[in-house]
Amino acid sequence: MPSGRFNLFYLLAIISASCPSCVYSESGSESHGGIQWVLTAAEFDALCLQAYKTASDFLEPALSDRTWSALPGQTDAGDLPAAIILDVDETLVSNAAFQASYEHPFTNSKLDDWNDAGVAKAIPGAVAFTKLARESGVELFFVTNRPCEKKPGIDNPCPQQDVTVRDLNEAGIVADAEHVMMANERREWDREKVVRRNLIAQSHRVIMLIGDDLSDFIACTRSSPRAPCTDRATIESRDDMTYEHQHYWGAGWFILPNPMHGSWTTVK
Repeated sequence: MPSGRFNLFYLLAIISASCPSCVYSESGSESHGGIQWVLTAAEFDALCLQAYKTASDFLEPALSDRTWSALPGQTDAGDLPAAIILDVDETLVSNAAFQASYEHPFTNSKLDDWNDAGVAKAIPGAVAFTKLARESGVELFFVTNRPCEKKPGIDNPCPQQDVTVRDLNEAGIVADAEHVMMANERREWDREKVVRRNLIAQSHRVIMLIGDDLSDFIACTRSSPRAPCTDRATIESRDDMTYEHQHYWGAGWFILPNPMHGSWTTVK
């Protein structure tokens, strides 16, 4: 366990797990501080721009070094075409306005309806970075945990994929169904993204991972394990895994700020 952590950190994390979009003042009052910060703070934009600027600077070295992979364990991939794996929500497109407006409890259908009705807004820096990556000959894969769920009156078993592709294109990020990999699109594609990452690694040298959640980079970070994971993640185990892979942060792994929701809200 890295030093310099305080019991207060764990207390706040537990409180946040019960209300992931709330922040608490010393008086105990609550407000949707995380959501408002994303919607209004210039600091949020600055962090996003910083992440994508750093990723842009890393692009040429990652392409030039044919031995490099951002996936631990991927070796002998120098002859494979280069790819970048990106999350979608809060990484490429924002649903902060949805987080601020929907009525609890959350359901996937509420997010589907909101996405279907609106025009997607890109995260700062995302459009320029994806354009640069494509111009550099890199193939982009969008691995999202938006789930495939059937809807009444629609024959498509995964109508959410069409909405996701449209969201990305609306935001100025070129995408197609072949490169958008949804949760539950295949039987083995659960919310544990490592399965989809490893599939991409069979045909591509993965030079970067970009996301907003620890699970976009590291396997087995959730309190409810999904195959191939068997153990429940904890605050301590997530912290340990973050430091175990510290040499990747800012050098192949690029994380966007998201204080609103994510796997961190489920652990104790």
